[in-house]
Amino acid sequence: MKKINDDLFGAIEFDMYWSGKTSITMFGKKREVILSIDGEEDANFSPIQREAYTNFMSNMDEIMDAVELGIFEYYEDNYEEYRDMAGEVEADKIAPEISTIKELGNLVIPTQLIIRRVRKNGVRRIGLVCDCTWDTDNGVGVRIENEKVEEVDYQDIVL
Repeated sequence: MKKINDDLFGAIEFDMYWSGKTSITMFGKKREVILSIDGEEDANFSPIQREAYTNFMSNMDEIMDAVELGIFEYYEDNYEEYRDMAGEVEADKIAPEISTIKELGNLVIPTQLIIRRVRKNGVRRIGLVCDCTWDTDNGVGVRIENEKVEEVDYQDIVL
C-alpha cells in the first residue's frame, strides 16, 4: 500500500483510491471523516480536484448550511415512509417527527468526504457520505458541484 504526505490532502494512502482523514463541521459538531480522493496510484491529482477541496474547506460554513438544509428537505419528503416501515415502536427512534435542522443532527452522522474525478466539463465535484438512523443500509449522500448542493439521496449518488 503506497503512502504519501500530500501538501493539501495530508497523509493519504492508496488502495484502489487515495484515502486519509479530514475534519468537517456538521450540525454544529466538528467530526473527523474519511477523506477519499479519486485518482491513480501516481497521485497526480488534477488542479480542479485540489481546487474543489480548497474551496470546500474555505467555504465550509456556507456549503454545510446548504447541505444540512438539503438533508432536512430530503428527510421531510421521506421520513413518513420510513416511519411506516419501522412500525410504531421503532418509528420515533429511527425517523422521529422533527421541526428543525438542529434536531437532524441526532439522526445523521457524516462519514466520508469524496473528492471526485474530474470530467470533461471541468466541474468541481465532491460527495458527502453520511450514516443515518432511518436507512442504515443506504444512508444519505450529498452531491456537491462547484460548491453548490445538487442532489441529496441514497449514498449511491456519490459512491
